[in-house]
Amino acid sequence: MSTCLFCKIAAGEIPSKKVFENEEMLVFHDINPAAPVHLLVIPKHHVTSMQDITEADAGWLGRMMAAIPKIAADNGCRPGPDGGFRVVANSGADGGQEVGHLHFHIIGGPRPRAQRVAPAA
Repeated sequence: MSTCLFCKIAAGEIPSKKVFENEEMLVFHDINPAAPVHLLVIPKHHVTSMQDITEADAGWLGRMMAAIPKIAADNGCRPGPDGGFRVVANSGADGGQEVGHLHFHIIGGPRPRAQRVAPAA
């Protein structure tokens, strides 16, 4: 049995608030959100970090990245130049990675300083 936290979540051994799942990846809410939308995207197979990615990973990794815009939009990130989101992958201890399983953060939603006041009529 793997001791990897995200492998256990992918296997359904630890519950998560899932928003998307297919045969290659799982997307769920971060338990400590840094923004109104804060999701984690993980491959279902174990990859430790971006430092371990090779050309052989281009297929599944490309499909994962291509799915992110729709997942972000479906979960509250606004489209267009006034909306958007960030995709972050911390890699290794020096990169701030806290869980040793490749994961991408989708971070978005309205930012307090970005809220506009409607002009007076």
